Amino acid sequence: MTSIGTTPNPYAQYGSAYARAAATPSLAATLSGDGTAGDLSASSTSNAATNLTLSDAARAQLAKAPLPDFAAVTSDARITLDRLYTVAGVKAPIVDGNTTIDLSTLDRRSLFAISTNNGGKFTPDEQAVAATELKQRFDKAMEPSLATTRLTGDYSISYKAALDYLDGASDEEKATATWASQRAAVLKGYQATQQDPNTAPSGISGDPIAAALAGTAPPTKSTTRDFSSIASDVRAFLDRQKSEAAKSGKELVYDSRRKTGQIADLSSLDNRSLSADKKFSTEEIFAAKQELNTRTRLAVLDALKQSQTAGDPRQFSLGILKQYSSMSAEERQAANWTQDFQDAAIKSYKSTSTLLSILKS
Repeated sequence: MTSIGTTPNPYAQYGSAYARAAATPSLAATLSGDGTAGDLSASSTSNAATNLTLSDAARAQLAKAPLPDFAAVTSDARITLDRLYTVAGVKAPIVDGNTTIDLSTLDRRSLFAISTNNGGKFTPDEQAVAATELKQRFDKAMEPSLATTRLTGDYSISYKAALDYLDGASDEEKATATWASQRAAVLKGYQATQQDPNTAPSGISGDPIAAALAGTAPPTKSTTRDFSSIASDVRAFLDRQKSEAAKSGKELVYDSRRKTGQIADLSSLDNRSLSADKKFSTEEIFAAKQELNTRTRLAVLDALKQSQTAGDPRQFSLGILKQYSSMSAEERQAANWTQDFQDAAIKSYKSTSTLLSILKS
């Protein structure tokens, strides 16, 4: 939903946050309340309810639970595919050359199980659509970094992003020759960029980054939805919440400071949906703007954290550029991220790179 008023340049307002970043406590310290302030907060309301907010580090440690057995993942993937067929009213994933089901709800490990026909449970067409979905996810994950490389001329950005994506694969995927070959190619390219980040690595067999930057990578089908259709979906989404609130005798409200009514939940909307600017009231647009600003602010702060963790001041500008590149035109307008803002980030990145190069010489 579109911007209201003038939003301060988010790139300028986080400078002091870098210096205030604090060390992350252990999970035990966090849960016991001995961690630093802000890692675990408790707030009491009038009904004595307590809200706990875990730090990123705490959530990461909690997430280290044992992964489900791959056979169980495979069985669940089979069940999910059959359910998708039932919902879509089809019996196959490809009919007359067109994909009939949406695999976006499946995680990377499940898609890998299908694409490799683990347990012999999947048809060739199912393997093909799963492999296509995996390719599209890689392409989507790489888009911001590729765009940033084109803007800055720093090829290490894209190779590092590709390495991170490949290293995020499951153990089963890492055990394949395909994964090993692709990672070896990307690693070789990344190592070359460490010697000269402004020269594109060449002559590396199977290098997906070189192919993507040269525009020779096979295109994958990807349809960007019409913005008016997205606005209609968001309108229906909010109207459903309004109807549900009315059934409980409540009014749907958009201001958290309101003491009565049911607050609208915008958390499940993606950024492009939040940027929709038609069919909405002033208060709906304002609430969406606030949600979008919060997400933007968190992205900028994450760039600051990355800069501190890596000990590389360029990472702040780089994070901003990646975020900018990943946004649609509608999102940029709603967040007030203008071309001047992008240009400032590029200039900062290049000038910092020049200074670091001088210091190293």
